[in-house]
Amino acid sequence: KGRRDWDMATEPEPGLGGRRAYLPRAKMLGGCSSMNAMVYIRGNRADYDEWAATGAEGWGYDDVLPYFRRSEDNERGEDLYHGTGGPLPAREGRSMNPLATAFLEAAKQAGHEENVDFNGARQEGFGRYQMTQENGMRASTSVRYLHPAMGRENLTVITDAHALRILFDGGRASGVEVDHAGTVEAVEAAREVIVSAGTYQSPQLLMLSGIGPADHLPLFEIEVRKDLPVGQGLQDHCMTLMNWKTDVESLMTALTPENVELLQTEGRGPLSSNIAEAGGFVRTRPGLDAPDCQFHCAPVLFYEEGLGPAVEHGIAFGPGVVKPTSRGTVTLRTPSPYSKPRILHNYLTTDEDRQTILRG
Repeated sequence: KGRRDWDMATEPEPGLGGRRAYLPRAKMLGGCSSMNAMVYIRGNRADYDEWAATGAEGWGYDDVLPYFRRSEDNERGEDLYHGTGGPLPAREGRSMNPLATAFLEAAKQAGHEENVDFNGARQEGFGRYQMTQENGMRASTSVRYLHPAMGRENLTVITDAHALRILFDGGRASGVEVDHAGTVEAVEAAREVIVSAGTYQSPQLLMLSGIGPADHLPLFEIEVRKDLPVGQGLQDHCMTLMNWKTDVESLMTALTPENVELLQTEGRGPLSSNIAEAGGFVRTRPGLDAPDCQFHCAPVLFYEEGLGPAVEHGIAFGPGVVKPTSRGTVTLRTPSPYSKPRILHNYLTTDEDRQTILRG
């Protein structure tokens, strides 16, 4: 939490016994790539092919694979699934915590296959995640894409600005109204306006601008410019991390002068850990085209949705629903662009999702 986090939360979730789920969202350049767990993971081939089959032409797996290869600089080298020389580094973990190693050994003993490349020929199995890091340090989209382009004459980056609404010229978006350091100003577009405010705030901005459900916007005296199901059909992965205490040192004690020096001089050690060092993908029932469950393993206890400090050594791992059938909504809370949107994921409200998490 803090001034670099939008610090959102869901409404009371009916599938979680009425609990609200904490939703960290980055308020900084690079978006959530500047605060996430740095796992380098793609969707499953079946997901992209399903998009293409349902009308998203050009979004099949074979269509997007060349762009994945072009974007990455994989330390394993170039092959059918991976590229080198791109802006985004894909690196092996440089923490190699023994608790993560034990987790993988346990998965092997339980009969699961090893998978050394989740972004290769198949996604199933257990292994270590590659990371978007360079020399043990985070490689966000800001660092790898934006910073190298900062000197371009056709690029202006404005920070500490809050988008208030989209401006229109007739039926065409013509600019954006922003609050920049306390002054409201209009930024006019020469060619186009791209709405890229994240999963929750993109629909909020559209609805504040009159684009959204016709039965919702008038509740806030917002004129309906276009009746569209904006904010409907929200999907999110519900994950259950379980904690076990251990007699092996975890990341709880990683912040020592020795480990700081190891990170700064050699780019490795506990402080290079992305927390979610290992994991796996499984199909929890027959007849599925792709895995429905993903595991993450963290060599440290997971307290209070990650907001509480660990007070004893342990390991956390557990299943998540990778393709939920539950659907939620993003709606307006108030007509003010400074209010947080109302978010309801409806986690685990379908039998399929409940069965996946239980079997996982």
